[in-house]
Amino acid sequence: MLSGRRLDLVDPSPMDIEIEDIAHGLARVARWNGQTKGACAFSVAQHCVIVEALCRHLDQRIDARSRLLALLHDAPEYVIGDMISPFKAVLGDAYKDVEARLAYAIHARFGLPAETPTSVKRLIKRADNICAWFEATQLAGFSQIESDRFFGHPPRGINLELDPQTADVAQAEFIARTRSLLTEIEAKA
Repeated sequence: MLSGRRLDLVDPSPMDIEIEDIAHGLARVARWNGQTKGACAFSVAQHCVIVEALCRHLDQRIDARSRLLALLHDAPEYVIGDMISPFKAVLGDAYKDVEARLAYAIHARFGLPAETPTSVKRLIKRADNICAWFEATQLAGFSQIESDRFFGHPPRGINLELDPQTADVAQAEFIARTRSLLTEIEAKA
């Protein structure tokens, strides 16, 4: 990692996880395998910040710890990249195992539960699908009918205007959001 940490993919240690490494990697990993409109790729970092904001919008009672889980929902991708779902299915359990090990280490590093609670996981998935719908229709060339079939139509009142950010901007926003949530968590401890 750029921080100088050496991350073992077989047995990742929480001590080798740095938010700067996560943000740097996610800001440079393209959603949709880079097959999107715009001068910049739409990054996983930008996607994660939007998903966390959508979770706040969908459930105003969501606590900072759960919002941090939402922000970090794709964090393992800073190491393993963002693979499209059909390819993940082909890779099967080996991919899922590495992804889970990284997620556990990331969660431990930031004092989060090893497993995301089911209710929070459902909320994150809902927000993830909403974001994916807008990404698909605005950036990836899907029709609304196709997006509805794959992701479900977004609820009324949610309208995103997506503009892919440069890697530096996406990285800075991801770090700022993480630090804000960590500060909120510490203040309530």
